[in-house]
Amino acid sequence: MSSPKHTNKPPFDTIVRRSNIPQSASRPVATPLFPSVVYASPSADTLDAQYEGKVDGYTYAREGHPNADILASKIDSLEGIASDGDAPGGIVTSSGMGAISAMFLGLLKQGDQVLAGDQLYGRSLRMLSQDLPRLGFKTGFFDACDAASLEAAIQPHTRMVMIEAVSNPTLRVADVAGIAALAARHNLILVVDNTFTTPAVFRPFDHGADIIIHSVTKFLAGHSDVTLGYVAARDPEHRTAIYDAAVTWGMTPSPFDCWLAERGMHSFEVRFAAAQANAAAIADGLVGLPGMRQVLYPGRADHPDHALAASLFDGAFGNMVSFEIEGGRAEVNRFIEAAGQIPFAPTLGDVATTLSHPASSSHRALSADARAALGISEGFFRLSVGIEPAALLLGELQAALAAIKGA
Repeated sequence: MSSPKHTNKPPFDTIVRRSNIPQSASRPVATPLFPSVVYASPSADTLDAQYEGKVDGYTYAREGHPNADILASKIDSLEGIASDGDAPGGIVTSSGMGAISAMFLGLLKQGDQVLAGDQLYGRSLRMLSQDLPRLGFKTGFFDACDAASLEAAIQPHTRMVMIEAVSNPTLRVADVAGIAALAARHNLILVVDNTFTTPAVFRPFDHGADIIIHSVTKFLAGHSDVTLGYVAARDPEHRTAIYDAAVTWGMTPSPFDCWLAERGMHSFEVRFAAAQANAAAIADGLVGLPGMRQVLYPGRADHPDHALAASLFDGAFGNMVSFEIEGGRAEVNRFIEAAGQIPFAPTLGDVATTLSHPASSSHRALSADARAALGISEGFFRLSVGIEPAALLLGELQAALAAIKGA
């Protein structure tokens, strides 16, 4: 079998941009990387047709590139967004916060109000409490576990509602059905950040959401080596507005990061299944240990929202476990040091287990009183469980607890 013939003639005077891509009757099995920033069109008429949407084609990478579209289509598939369905495909951005920013900038105008669950990701809370008001947007917060809390907060200028189905890091489960019903009744855009739950647990469009957000950086990519986001809109006009904002404000994803994330997603279902099984075993193993104040995992019957989680998520409970140890910062530091084989890192969704301390990372911008109101004490930890042997992880955590007692 011969390789494709090299049809390029030796250059007469230069090799700069004079090469043709070799043609082949076969195709690569692995997705190629497309680092090109610009794409050449054969004529001005063709370029016009591309910009007018009459023909498909790439022009400038900030407006889109093949690796971003390939990645978006895979996330679309996980979220149940059919390529021939009513909802348009999603958009990949440079980060999860970039996806949120593009959504806000594309869909809101000055004076519009966003009502958000009060237990969102810490940086989302900061954007809502500090940055959006500075730009002229109104914001407010409600208890996502109680739809009545949302109903009481709705104002004439309310435009959007934003929640996470499971809160980060306290693992409370939102009253999605009640919130979706209120959003529909008041003609509000319902946004669900699905990073924490992933499509393996929950598909927001199936439950009345209008917008889906992901930090692809986390479980979807799964290896802590990319920074990307994703946003999908049920309404094509919303999708266009978000896309325009992402392009205009420069929220362009790196082709290489998109390529890495797509490769990581090939193992998503296997990774998730292993991590979820580990999380259930670790949660059970931590309960009742000396020095352990509480363990939170939606799959346990003692979780305050277990019945709702079982119904909403159809028996899937995810890979996140939160727990609270006795003591203050000194005990926290000793625990982290003693559990040193488990990376202490402000992230989640890696193939390996990571330990996070919200008071010093994701929620550090909040006052101690504000954190306490959310149930986040100094001894509160979030464990993003990976695919290592559960017995190994549990042993390391037990040893870390014992080290505190023995100090």
